[in-house]
Amino acid sequence: MLTLREVTKRYPGGVIALRGVSLTIGAGVFGLLGPNGAGKSTLMRTLATLQPMDSGTVTFQGREIFADVTAHRQQLGYLPQDFGVYPGLSARALLDHLALLKGLTERASRREQVDRLLQQVNLWEHRDRAVSGFSGGMRQRFGIAQALLRVVVAQAACRQSLVYVGGLDQHPGNPHGIARTCAANRGAFRHQGFGAGEDG
Repeated sequence: MLTLREVTKRYPGGVIALRGVSLTIGAGVFGLLGPNGAGKSTLMRTLATLQPMDSGTVTFQGREIFADVTAHRQQLGYLPQDFGVYPGLSARALLDHLALLKGLTERASRREQVDRLLQQVNLWEHRDRAVSGFSGGMRQRFGIAQALLRVVVAQAACRQSLVYVGGLDQHPGNPHGIARTCAANRGAFRHQGFGAGEDG
């Protein structure tokens, strides 16, 4: 259960991006949609503990997310609209590297998860291509795979996890099936607007 109570965020210059946001979200698929400048990205960054809020509280599974940022991030998959990649690394090698950074240290299990996720996002046939040469849609699908790395671990432990995804385009390999997989395994899939452009 993800619970927001009176969350407010004000940027320098007096711009109020979030004003008293209160929301309760259970396991399943939840879409957060809104026009440019509505505060969607600000809210996503706050929930991912990438920026503090000025007031209010956010709890996940009863724990305040900023009380133990490391513990919260271990249950979190986050995909912003834009993200960088290491040039020259193949999809399989880069996903394996990111899995290692996320603490998936057992080699055989890690490779199994990497390969399964590449298949789920329809990138298996491109696994040996450099991610830096991917199209925008392919990069986003790769991003979904890396965001789900922690969810795979959480599934095994029968815990709920959070996956935040922003700015996806429509594609035969879109995340709907992955969202259902997350929900079925007690994961909460948060989607920040299909086909969305830049937002605030």
